Amino acid sequence: MQDLYPRPERLYFLPIGGTAMAPLAGLLQAVGHDVEGVDSGLYPPMSTLLDELEIPVRIGWDADKIPAGLDRVIIGNAVPRDNPEVAAVLERGLPFLSQAEAVAHYVLARGQSSLVVAGTHGKTTTSSLLAWILEDTGGDPSYLVGGLPGWNRRGFRLGAGPWMVIEGDEYNTAFFDRGPKFLHYRPHLFILGPVEYDHADLYPSLDAVLTAFRAGAAQVPKAGAVVVNAWSGHGLAAIRDATAPVVAVGPGTDHDLRMTNWAPAESGGVCEVSWRGERLLLELPLAGEHNAQNAAVALAAALTVGVPHRSALAALARFPGVARRMENRGEAGGVLVVDDFAHHPTAVGVTIAAARQRWPDRRLVIAFEPRSLTAARRDFGAAYLEALGGADLALVAAPFHSGRLAEDEVLDRDRLANELAERGVATVMPGPDDDPVEVLLPHLRPGDVVVGCSSGSFDAFHTRLLEALEASS
Repeated sequence: MQDLYPRPERLYFLPIGGTAMAPLAGLLQAVGHDVEGVDSGLYPPMSTLLDELEIPVRIGWDADKIPAGLDRVIIGNAVPRDNPEVAAVLERGLPFLSQAEAVAHYVLARGQSSLVVAGTHGKTTTSSLLAWILEDTGGDPSYLVGGLPGWNRRGFRLGAGPWMVIEGDEYNTAFFDRGPKFLHYRPHLFILGPVEYDHADLYPSLDAVLTAFRAGAAQVPKAGAVVVNAWSGHGLAAIRDATAPVVAVGPGTDHDLRMTNWAPAESGGVCEVSWRGERLLLELPLAGEHNAQNAAVALAAALTVGVPHRSALAALARFPGVARRMENRGEAGGVLVVDDFAHHPTAVGVTIAAARQRWPDRRLVIAFEPRSLTAARRDFGAAYLEALGGADLALVAAPFHSGRLAEDEVLDRDRLANELAERGVATVMPGPDDDPVEVLLPHLRPGDVVVGCSSGSFDAFHTRLLEALEASS
């Protein structure tokens, strides 16, 4: 690797606690830089990661406490222009980069080729699957994913191999760069999972979403490849401008990697895959057909960069999983508590289906926090109705960002509750000032499985629910 920075730089992360920023802070620390940061608050698992790395973190915005002698400020997309520390950085003329620019500037500049995993759903799981294959088969990769893989609980690794796996988020890069992060990552492989309309606060239409992904696919050189989930019609539409070779993964006989005959197994699933005329068996310790598709896409990417197929399949069979992706958080009072990152209606729906597969004989309780601006929107009510219709009991918390929307734009939870009841799904709808744990607790009984779905902290819902169940048992 190239030694571009003979002296450590002093880097300040603003903010540091997000699922993209915290692993990047760890990666830049591993590169050799002095890293510190600030945030309005921290919560697991990223608070745990930063503690383990002994990265200094200050809680609370205060322009007067920005350290002196900084070489660069790394600004994430979670802070607006009017954040007091952002304003101070600009007023003082301090050098700054976005999170995505920092990846290119400090990491990709070392010379590794990037394998960028993009798409509306499945990015963290697919990028973790690919990183695991490369690491388990001796490829010594670097990687940066927006979660904590089960084998290292860090979300990053600095390796000496030729590849770097990066989770490529389509959300805006920063307040000064409204384009998707993945446009900064110079992909050798652009690996595209399912594509749907999402991030309604940033993209006005599905066409706008497709335009963003088309720009990513168009960046790939002819020596690289675009790997696409061909189950997704929008995914296929999003690669139409690619000039690099396309590797299609799907169920059709014309697909480069064909996946068929998926069937649930005791703790995951099995399916058949065909690659260049050879039929193989893919075993995966993750529930749900959507995860089998994620694994097939990761497998195709690994095979494209030269990993032997039998080694890759053996790695997938022992995949350790990812935090907050159907993660078992514990059991108390006979109630199993599971944590999942699902927040888009499609993701919530496949999570419920996977939970049904994994625990077919237990009552399924879904506690959903509409955390994102998309999730909070009334326009998605019908889609959430379909998704939550697979539960036995559904709690839908008050939308986290409802104050940023007009009243007639906010998800109509009363209507959702009535329509779910018509489908035989019991509902609990806490008020804005109610504690979802306290509201849900009287409705639970031994044998239940509670899956808490949120793209944020959910106010430590899973931990507090387990504590409450333990105290009441």
